[in-house]
Amino acid sequence: MDPLAGILFVFGLVALIAGAELLVRGASRLAAAVGLSPLIIGLTIVALGTSSPELAVAVSSSLAGQSDLVVGSVVGSNIYNILLILGIGAVIAPLIVSQRLVRLEVPLMIGVSVLMLVLAQDKQIGRLEGGLLFAGIIAYIAFAIVQGRREENPAVLQEYEHEFGAEKRLSGRQILLQVIMVVGGLAALVIGSRWLVDSATVIAKALGLSELIIGLTIVAIGTSSPEIATSVIASLRGETDIAVGNAVGSNLFNILAVLGLTAIVSPSGVAVAPSALAFDIPVMIAVTVACLPIFFIGGRISRWEGALFLAYAAAYVLYLILDAARHDALPLFSSAMLYFVIPLTIITLLVLTVRAFRARRL
Repeated sequence: MDPLAGILFVFGLVALIAGAELLVRGASRLAAAVGLSPLIIGLTIVALGTSSPELAVAVSSSLAGQSDLVVGSVVGSNIYNILLILGIGAVIAPLIVSQRLVRLEVPLMIGVSVLMLVLAQDKQIGRLEGGLLFAGIIAYIAFAIVQGRREENPAVLQEYEHEFGAEKRLSGRQILLQVIMVVGGLAALVIGSRWLVDSATVIAKALGLSELIIGLTIVAIGTSSPEIATSVIASLRGETDIAVGNAVGSNLFNILAVLGLTAIVSPSGVAVAPSALAFDIPVMIAVTVACLPIFFIGGRISRWEGALFLAYAAAYVLYLILDAARHDALPLFSSAMLYFVIPLTIITLLVLTVRAFRARRL
């Protein structure tokens, strides 16, 4: 493998993460200066900003005719946003879900994931379908703003104000500085995405892997770094609503904004590989569905549930590696997951859900 490709990949990833950080900081302060509440900033601007690496990579890949990287980065990122971000956050500290918007977002996230599967049945997300998805993100932002203004939980409001700051007047010089940060962040995202896509393609060819596998693993995990960092820091500070809301909101932005906009700007839409249609997208849906009972069992994600999420993240990556290598252990591993681990997890979650509902009735 060309060492230069590895170096370029690392530099591209660093540029994406730095660009997202600059974009989020600059845009958040500008939004606060014009009177937006910290809660609205967290639910919209920050969620969109942390998804900007996926958007930059997806658009760059699509224009280069590499649709597998687009689908891989979106689907993989959504899987890791739940399994890694919520898993790590819950292991650090149990995630209490008190924000009512999050409870509405989870069914919406499931519905959007299923919609992606339906739209991709012809193995393509066309421009018209992309427009439908992008219209969905506009509607979601409006919904988040309205619901955010109705949030009355003082603890939730305090979390967001502590993280993103209260409204603050900025001088002309400070405004210029924030604008420079936003522009610089966007430039870093464009450059970093180009480096990442080019180097990922070279690495995939050198290792004999498909672009879809590269997109589902190193590209997806790499572009999820801003969400991981934001959620881990929020968990360490005890701001669990931010940690959960960031993961769920980012998944919505990835499908509606990232995939939708990419399909619109791509001349021929976004092609969806049969393997992604048959396995990876259903896995993404299963992961989102797994959130539903967990979020409603006492409104919290406990440490053992976080550990379970991390174990599934490791199992998913291991499956991709074994499948790419056509390893002899793949059939045994698949059978163990399909006939033992997954059914046991489902039964456990169902039992806990029934107990939670009974406890609430009593």
